[in-house]
Amino acid sequence: MSAADYSIGTAGARLRDGSLTAVALVEAHLARIGARDTRYHSFVTVTAERALEDAARADRELGEGVDRGPLHGIPIGLKDLIDTAGIRTTSGSRLFAAHVPARDAAVAERLRAAGAVLLGKLTTYEFALVGPSFDLPFPASRNPWNTEHITGGSSSGSAAAVAGGLLRTSIGTDTGGSIRSPASYCGVVGLKPTYDRVSRAGVFPLSPSLDHVGPISASVEEAALTLDAIADGCNATARLAEGIEGRRIAYARAWFANDPATSPAVIAAMDDAVSALSLRGARIEEVSLPDYHLFEAAGAVIIQAEALAVHTELLRSRGDEYGVLARRNLLSGLSLSTDDVALARRAADELARRIEAEIFGRFDALVTVNTLTPALPFSAFDGETSVWTHMRTLPFNLTRNPVLALPIGFTAGLPLGMQVVGRLGDEAGICAIGQAFENATDHAVQRPPLRSDIDLQPA
Repeated sequence: MSAADYSIGTAGARLRDGSLTAVALVEAHLARIGARDTRYHSFVTVTAERALEDAARADRELGEGVDRGPLHGIPIGLKDLIDTAGIRTTSGSRLFAAHVPARDAAVAERLRAAGAVLLGKLTTYEFALVGPSFDLPFPASRNPWNTEHITGGSSSGSAAAVAGGLLRTSIGTDTGGSIRSPASYCGVVGLKPTYDRVSRAGVFPLSPSLDHVGPISASVEEAALTLDAIADGCNATARLAEGIEGRRIAYARAWFANDPATSPAVIAAMDDAVSALSLRGARIEEVSLPDYHLFEAAGAVIIQAEALAVHTELLRSRGDEYGVLARRNLLSGLSLSTDDVALARRAADELARRIEAEIFGRFDALVTVNTLTPALPFSAFDGETSVWTHMRTLPFNLTRNPVLALPIGFTAGLPLGMQVVGRLGDEAGICAIGQAFENATDHAVQRPPLRSDIDLQPA
């Protein structure tokens, strides 16, 4: 086994007992990136020299008894919307292709303080808008399970890097599902925390009232460890060993099973996953949720209005430099009136009120599907027309609840996923459910193996 395949916990233990150095760990990851990322296109920039310097510093500190926590000496990657001092941050756009920030984003500062070693910047849809695009300087990330299929977005490289075994954990952003959708399509774990749990300072905004920052990781524990390092007042790892016996979990099955777009394999995998939770002692009850499409429409209005406000000056001065999909998406916001936006915000507030009263007034968590199908093939996208991938993620950006995305199986070699929604501030609770699900290996539902378990050679 390569050191690149050690979990954060295993690598950390070896770093501390002297059987592994952070430099050797980084070298293993850099070798993996060199061997595989010609297929996956998950990295925009690889910071090899800085990573080796930071790893050597971690080795010195650990040797001197300075321990910064579980991520000390652990390689990590950041979505390329997140500012990094002295390292270009492109936001996936030719407008920022040479942009080098003067200071780190708050999340990058937190990771550096935790001793994490930055391996580089990961691909994103242009300004986190829409994709995949084929008219940009950076190639679209490809799904490690099948490189003819998309990763989902906009945190595309963050998921591809973890699924492809290039990293154990990474940081993405989520405005309407941009952590959870790629996690689902790539068979890894995504954790969208409660709104404002992680600082957005220094992260290029898409829709500031809906933007969240969080990890995409190889396991629930690794996602929780990463979140604890970057979040304010969070202890997502606190209850991982608790188990879920007696936990009340609502199952929003009709929310997706009655949609004709839903793959039968998704329905079967979700039912099996919920059965596995029940066998672990959870008390499951099917529930009805407000109409999904109404709140998807409300969320889309808010995103379009806020994104246009963010980009207005850039569109005026450099509009021809945007990719086709991003420019068209932004300009669609011109059709919205202030009344449209006000109505959408009222709908969002009503959804949040109902979820809080009707679901979290009775249950500890809510489970439902993440995406209605496995990842689509690239052949479904022409780079000129937006193709909507069917998800059930956006409402929980409106409600601001924490959500854990979990792999639940696969169909035709492509992963499927579910999401576990928690009460505001209850990241520890949903991580406990996720950990219990990962531990349920004696059931038919098993987490798909990481693509890193397969010896791939570069194309």
